[in-house]
Amino acid sequence: MRVLVLLLGFLLLSGCAEKAPPPEKFQFTAKTLDGAELRGDKLVGQPVVLWFWTPWCPSCNAEAPLVAKMAARYPKVQFVGVAAQDELAAMKKFVSDHGMDAFPSLADLDGEVWRRFGVTAQPTFAFVRPDASVELLVGSPAEEQLDARISSLVSG
Repeated sequence: MRVLVLLLGFLLLSGCAEKAPPPEKFQFTAKTLDGAELRGDKLVGQPVVLWFWTPWCPSCNAEAPLVAKMAARYPKVQFVGVAAQDELAAMKKFVSDHGMDAFPSLADLDGEVWRRFGVTAQPTFAFVRPDASVELLVGSPAEEQLDARISSLVSG
């Protein structure tokens, strides 16, 4: 019995034991605006901010500089933009116009990632904790509110 317990402990510590799959909402592969693949399951286990936006949204355009500022302020948090409801060219122009190339943005052309996270309006933020729990915030938060939400991802 002791040998079995030791073997199981070794397997768990060495990573050979089977891991639970990530929640369904993270089981996707999407293309970034530059054509690279991003797998949702790779986001699990770290603090992440998903920012759901559209190029034609006035609120998204207004808050883009704040999102870029927060991404620079929190280098331990993975930021990912999730663009939808428009053409790829418009999404790329939005990123270029706002200098948003410090973090990847997905071209969610079919809205699949939006659906997985239950996003129905833009802008929406999804704050993802390392345990894959997600909290949505719809709308444009003030800088202090956004800062507090992101800070809580890395502090607790």
